[in-house]
Amino acid sequence: MRRRAGVVRPLAVLGASCLVALACSGGGGRTTAPTTAPTDTPTDAPTVSLKGLCPDKIVLQTDWFPESEHGFSYQLIGTGGTTDKGKGTYTGPLLDPNTGRPTGVSLEIRAGGPFIGFQPPVAQMYSDDSIFVAYADTADQIRNSKKLPTVAVMAPLNRTPLILMYDPTRYHFTSLADIGKSGAKVLYFEGVVFMDYLVSKGLINKSQLDGSYDGSPARFVADNGADVQQGFATREPYEYEHTISGWMKPVKYLLVDDAGYKIYQSALVVRPETIIRYGDCLRRLVPLFQAAMVKYLARPQPVNDQLLDIVRTLATSWTLSKGGSQFTVDQMKSLKIVANSPDGSYGSFDDTRVQTVIDEVLPIFKNQHLDSYKPDVKPSDLVTNQFLNTSVKLP
Repeated sequence: MRRRAGVVRPLAVLGASCLVALACSGGGGRTTAPTTAPTDTPTDAPTVSLKGLCPDKIVLQTDWFPESEHGFSYQLIGTGGTTDKGKGTYTGPLLDPNTGRPTGVSLEIRAGGPFIGFQPPVAQMYSDDSIFVAYADTADQIRNSKKLPTVAVMAPLNRTPLILMYDPTRYHFTSLADIGKSGAKVLYFEGVVFMDYLVSKGLINKSQLDGSYDGSPARFVADNGADVQQGFATREPYEYEHTISGWMKPVKYLLVDDAGYKIYQSALVVRPETIIRYGDCLRRLVPLFQAAMVKYLARPQPVNDQLLDIVRTLATSWTLSKGGSQFTVDQMKSLKIVANSPDGSYGSFDDTRVQTVIDEVLPIFKNQHLDSYKPDVKPSDLVTNQFLNTSVKLP
């Protein structure tokens, strides 16, 4: 299995939850004290302390196996953590990226995707109270805004890396509409919202869809590239050219973002009540995640090497390579998958963009007769900038 590329499955109701109304707005942009430039060794700068404000162990539920797209989260532990093969976790002291020193609490990063039976991170968070923060995209948040509500506190990715990939010796697509006109079979994970979006826009025909894709390259290889397949721009192009047995040649791709699907992919989300109970924690914690991305992109190799070691220890079907991990970083930079927001800071949300996603996907969910979303959901229900340090910027 190679990757999920944005699985967003409908979630079952996991029990009643008493939710406290939010005391924040989505675009407030509240600023904390400036963060100093990340360094590789401890400095004389004061270290942020999370002790007594945050849980003693902060648990982060990811949406896939350890990979370079998640490198910023692993940067908060660095190379001194411990991998638990049975639990699929990497745990260690949570470090201040600006000083390299412990913050007084630990961080546990949990593998997702196939490791947890493809359960969405939000479903895991609502079934396990120990999970403090999780990854979720905007469409996932909207679809579950009534039954499993979440608030995103940081946008690690500025663009979604979702793609439709194809064999350039067979097809010469210049737009996603060309794929629709070709009649080619489109392999995808059943339940992803972006495919419903492409169909609703008339770019892909419903008759082309094959939702049986499970992340394995086997179908694409066996059909000799006759199919179009979903993936991530940050991973599949390298893997198919360099590591996929039976293929080992270039593929090309088209970004779903270019079709107007402007979700925030893998945003850091919390339960609404966490905003109330742990507001002081989030005001210190979220800027550390911001600074961790700056530090990771500046010098990714130590964490990438650690990710290789973690994956080897987990010993699943998921693999990483040194070249592929660097490719991920390069793609995140060159395609502006990771980039500063329009306001100039790193990690903030644009309420207008969130409203556009709401306007695009709510009709889809209505047509699917779902009862898991709020018909009147608004950006302030889904995102907040109040915990970000707006002085943190990517170079």
